[in-house]
Amino acid sequence: MTPWADPVVTGLRCTVCGATVGIDTPLSFVCPNASANDRHHVLQFESAVVPFRPFDDPNPFLAFRHYLGVDAFGAAIGIADQEREQIIRELNLAVMVTAGVGFTRTPIARADALSRALGFSTDGGVWIKDETHNVGGSQKARHLFTELIHLVMAERAGVAPWKSVADRPPLAISSCGNAAIAASTLAAAMKWPIAVHVPTFASEAVLRTLNELGADIRVCERRDTDPPGDPCVYRFREAVANGAIPFGVQGTENAWCLDGGRTIGWEIIQDIGHRTSRVFAQVGGGAFASCIGTSFQSIGVHPKLHAVQTEGCAPLARAFERALETGGARNAGPRWNDCMWAWESEPHSVADGILDDETYDWIAILDAMADTDGFPVVASESNVVRAHEMARSLTAIHVSATGSAGLAGLLHIRDQIHPDEKVVVIFSGIDRG
Repeated sequence: MTPWADPVVTGLRCTVCGATVGIDTPLSFVCPNASANDRHHVLQFESAVVPFRPFDDPNPFLAFRHYLGVDAFGAAIGIADQEREQIIRELNLAVMVTAGVGFTRTPIARADALSRALGFSTDGGVWIKDETHNVGGSQKARHLFTELIHLVMAERAGVAPWKSVADRPPLAISSCGNAAIAASTLAAAMKWPIAVHVPTFASEAVLRTLNELGADIRVCERRDTDPPGDPCVYRFREAVANGAIPFGVQGTENAWCLDGGRTIGWEIIQDIGHRTSRVFAQVGGGAFASCIGTSFQSIGVHPKLHAVQTEGCAPLARAFERALETGGARNAGPRWNDCMWAWESEPHSVADGILDDETYDWIAILDAMADTDGFPVVASESNVVRAHEMARSLTAIHVSATGSAGLAGLLHIRDQIHPDEKVVVIFSGIDRG
């Protein structure tokens, strides 16, 4: 089938204040009304409604190129279609040289042993989308790759603030694990300096990998002068205020992370289409589940979305309930202060990669759950542990406790799901232990 010929993204709009940003705007990371004292804004991509006709290419950034915001951005600043494709190929080759793996479609398959153990019929079952062999060992690199494409396209077209490769400002990220590794992998591929802001509990395995990738590692302790929230985010924002480029996976800091993550959802749709009834996606900062929801919405496919958090840190579930009490889960962005705030107690779980104090990209997740009759799931810690054990024993996937947390959500509400249903769980990250 012939793919759609032209880019379909038309611009960006803030889901909180309604401000719009032209698709031709370089370095359009945040809403123009966001400030250092008000980060409660997030830009989302607006698209024309077109048929879903991907290219036949194993690289998702080429297969779904015309549905991506970066493709529309490149076209708007004067980069020809063939050159936009070539930029993606060049960047992917650089990543392959550094990481030993480039961007390619990740597998999705029915987990037969797991499906039997959970009592599903032969007509239903659990399909696992495996992101553990992605660049950097998780889905995080998908979010970051569109940020990189945006920067390089702006640079090639001469619309970036810097004049040459030698003048590039450093990149910066706040992350406790997989996102830091993914960002540092892409930065190393481009020989682009990066400052990585990590918490005090970052694992030795993560720190060792970051050091091998040449990252500038900055361990962030909580300061008495910090407001509630993640100290890594505050130090990251200070670096950006001093000239660094935000290169992370919070849409409130760089909206372009909400572009590439959508390729995961589009792959699910292309591979199993309308057959799936529910999708379970674990939630930390929220960009991952946000992208899954918006990818489905963009082409009119509506399986129930279940956003999964742990009982040791569940600000999204609280926001969902508050939104229902204050006007509904959909279009809750203008009610940010009423619905979303930092988790007051110290977050804790073996799924330590989703212990973000605040779900930064919560608005699109609530929209998607409202549109699909989905709802958040707060998994007990016992189910988080059990999910990891089942994932490791009943599949061949070397997934982390964070990466299998979506399965904990399925375990938590298994008695609400018919045995004939076809559900998708995304294993988002490899176990580095």
